[in-house]
Amino acid sequence: MLEKFARYPLTFGPTPIEKLERLGAHLGGKVELYAKREDCNSGLAFGGNKLRKLEYIVPDAIASNADTLVSIGGVQSNHTRMVAAVAAKIGMKCRLVQESWVPHEDAVYDRVGNIQLSRIMGADVQLVDEGFDIGIRQSWEDAIADVKAKGGKPYAIPAGASVHKFGGLGYVGFAEEVRAQEKELGFSFDYVVVCTVTGSTHAGMLVGFAKDGRERKVIGIDASFTPAQTKAQVLKIARDTADLVELGKDLGADDVVLVEDYAYPVYGVPSEETKEAIRLCARLEGMITDPVYEGKSMQGMIDLVKKGYFPEGSKVLYAHLGGAPALSGYGYAFRNG
Repeated sequence: MLEKFARYPLTFGPTPIEKLERLGAHLGGKVELYAKREDCNSGLAFGGNKLRKLEYIVPDAIASNADTLVSIGGVQSNHTRMVAAVAAKIGMKCRLVQESWVPHEDAVYDRVGNIQLSRIMGADVQLVDEGFDIGIRQSWEDAIADVKAKGGKPYAIPAGASVHKFGGLGYVGFAEEVRAQEKELGFSFDYVVVCTVTGSTHAGMLVGFAKDGRERKVIGIDASFTPAQTKAQVLKIARDTADLVELGKDLGADDVVLVEDYAYPVYGVPSEETKEAIRLCARLEGMITDPVYEGKSMQGMIDLVKKGYFPEGSKVLYAHLGGAPALSGYGYAFRNG
């Protein structure tokens, strides 16, 4: 589905799929749990799902003759960390707007984790006191204008790379990759669980799995706490991406499966249940998830298994999108493990 699109390789290749044997047994053994380890996909600054997206965006950035990648996220954004890493890798400058999306006041929150890594990689980081919103932000547009005013040639990458015209392609590729791995494994996954916020990871998967009729088997776990806006954005990105790859199939609102029960109390702040899910996964599998994204999708998957959401015998693939560096910003919450 992606043959006609230029790709700049930033990842190691197909990411491994591992069985979560102990977690599955702990939850009763009626469902087989697996994880696709997108958190181990690259040597660039701890990797993660954003690199799959950026592989299809970088060729356009290079072709535009830009000299500065300009993006935006929260203070502990995984996405901005990856944009900083990619800029370093391809020899461009990087301008990052880091907004106060999370009402979190750990003393070192803006000095450790993702933002620390971005600074180490040479990004020009600007802290802006504005709240969470997955839409286009004025502070980002101002940064783009500022780069131009200073004689630079900016290339604009929106939050999560999501509403970029090529933002959904990487996770169409994820679905293609899973299909190839399923042939090797000798079975197909019944469900794929993914964390959903700015939307293009979920949307790309939806398009990719729609090729074999599994679009509604992609179960998004909302972590935005603005689910109506997120669901609408997933659908728009999915439709735009479907047109781009010539899917030949109409996608509707019912194709976007978004579970809204686990994003509380607010974006970026982990509930006690999220913290317990992080600990459980770590203590049974040695697999580290973060308080903003993967902890909430792990909490969601665990709870859905307990509630019998997945029929007995189902094979469920958890998409581990990365994000563990953000844990450093939540040091007090996990001070005792």
